[in-house]
Amino acid sequence: MINVLTQNGAEIARRAGREIVAVQATAKNLTKSRDCSLEGISLVPDANSIVDHPEIDVVVELIGGTDVAKQLVLRAIDNGKHVVTANKALIATHGNEIFRRANDNGVIVAYEAAVAGGIPVIKAVREGLAGNRIEWLAGIINGTGNFILTEMWDRGRAFEDVLAEAQALGYAEADPTFDVEGIDAAHKLAILAAIAFGTPLSFDDVYTEGISKITPEDIGYAAELGYRIKHLGIARRSDAGVEMRVHPTLIPERQLLANVNGVKNAVLAYGDAVGPTLYYGAGAGAGPTASAVVADLVDVVRALDVQPESRVPALGFQSASIRALPAVPMAEVETTFYLRMLAAEQPGVLAEVSSILADHHISIEAVVQKQPPPGIEQVSLIMLTHRVKEGSVNEAIARIEGLTTISGQVTRIRVEHLDAD
Repeated sequence: MINVLTQNGAEIARRAGREIVAVQATAKNLTKSRDCSLEGISLVPDANSIVDHPEIDVVVELIGGTDVAKQLVLRAIDNGKHVVTANKALIATHGNEIFRRANDNGVIVAYEAAVAGGIPVIKAVREGLAGNRIEWLAGIINGTGNFILTEMWDRGRAFEDVLAEAQALGYAEADPTFDVEGIDAAHKLAILAAIAFGTPLSFDDVYTEGISKITPEDIGYAAELGYRIKHLGIARRSDAGVEMRVHPTLIPERQLLANVNGVKNAVLAYGDAVGPTLYYGAGAGAGPTASAVVADLVDVVRALDVQPESRVPALGFQSASIRALPAVPMAEVETTFYLRMLAAEQPGVLAEVSSILADHHISIEAVVQKQPPPGIEQVSLIMLTHRVKEGSVNEAIARIEGLTTISGQVTRIRVEHLDAD
């Protein structure tokens, strides 16, 4: 952030209408060498001295976590200071309280860098699509997971192998749980859903499923059927309420979203007036994050003299019009499914499985049955279903796994076409 403010200071001032100057900062290790100039910036040991400083207008929170960060952000707000944060976990889990407090104190909390790094997707959905009723959005919003699935696709590598490389490259933490199990993406999806649909932030209602069980075989079979597997965050509203889910998903390989590779992020949003719009770019990294943070600083500085009621609301909707909608349980979510099972190589197995699916009103769109090598008595059976409620699929899978002709568990991956062609 400091580098961007220094390098582009004159351009930023032209945009903001006044100079933006960093005057104080703190960090865990104040003696550590920095890759930016600290000229004019005093390093202080206590972050409270920054949020209490009478001449500081805006506090930038980049420490992460939800405990200390929440305390500092609320204290800054109570002191009448605007806040810029890149902390998706803080916004997703405590945003409702933070935004209420900010509204009561007439200050701004800006958080563009909390979702999709340098992609200005918050501004696009909240402001650029303000004339639309947003029906749904879907995104690749975690670069680590996308890197792993890309490598598995490109080179046929196993999940564990690619994860180790991602950790060595610094894309994944030593404990990669937040990335590979979808928690990081769920934080971001909760934020996107709130600004898309005008609902309170509701992280606890996001269904989360990771990618650790995806195999090279699944990626290969998906390709044969014309799909790519991506770790998507999907939010959709319907008459039943709002569904929010993060999970591995087959999407048609012709889709732009299917061809977002490596550590890049992308969000596809569908508005009733504009149709599908895609936002693509770097989802993490010092430069992209700094770009988003400084953009927020510019927005805050532009609005310093604007009356609070005339500013862009935190979630894009006036606070009095925010409406809670019921969360759609996963059992009630309708989509299509990819099913893979290991079946005995003998007559009647396919008919037996098909009969169970029919009992649960599940129709089959495609079937692939792989011939086993000589001497192998089991075959991989792959099916694509038509649209059906997840609860029905779960019941059918339980029965299929009980068959003596089926070995082990049935792999189930949801399929989305995203209706954007």
